[in-house]
Amino acid sequence: MVLTVSDTGAGMSWEVLEHIFEPFYTTKDVGKGTGLGLSTVFGIVKQNNGFIEASSEAGAGTVFRIYLPTCTAETVAQRDGREPKKPPRGDETVLIVEDEPAILRLGSTILQRLGYTVLTAATPNAAFQVVVDHKDAIQLLITDVVMPEMNGRDLLDWLGTIKPGLKCLFMSGYTADAIAHHGVLDEGVRFLQKPFSVLELATQVRRAIDEP
Repeated sequence: MVLTVSDTGAGMSWEVLEHIFEPFYTTKDVGKGTGLGLSTVFGIVKQNNGFIEASSEAGAGTVFRIYLPTCTAETVAQRDGREPKKPPRGDETVLIVEDEPAILRLGSTILQRLGYTVLTAATPNAAFQVVVDHKDAIQLLITDVVMPEMNGRDLLDWLGTIKPGLKCLFMSGYTADAIAHHGVLDEGVRFLQKPFSVLELATQVRRAIDEP
């Protein structure tokens, strides 16, 4: 299956086109772009066994083509025959920090239905105030890695000044290896890649809380 997206905008030069899928590459001014938009798309497509290509010319617009494998009826039948795993539950209090409203709502809804008390914040500054107000209750921080004001690692360090030893689950649309390679996260930290399923989120949250 091929999904094609095109525009008639300014387009891109060959020099820019060569780097558009690299994490943290951006042509925007400082503070106006994270450089993770297209790299996140690349990661999601690759995660689903597909690939993406782009063609562009300065002044002539851009075309993206996403190639994804189709699912046969036999494959669906095989999946339907499996015994579904039940996501682990909990009753702890967790804080989700995410600047994308849809993902923030999704994560909060999933964990609330699994029994958790969920606090949310859309910015690092808001997260700091939440921790000040609920320092003793919060047992896990779930944070996006790249946000406009501060990255997730720096946020954890900042919150650690008022709640030392706070456990953390990082999440991002790009792979952990790519983010670690660019120095945003240390290798080996607990990490959840977007998009995630209910089972993946529930399992990683439970493991993060239970680990020593």
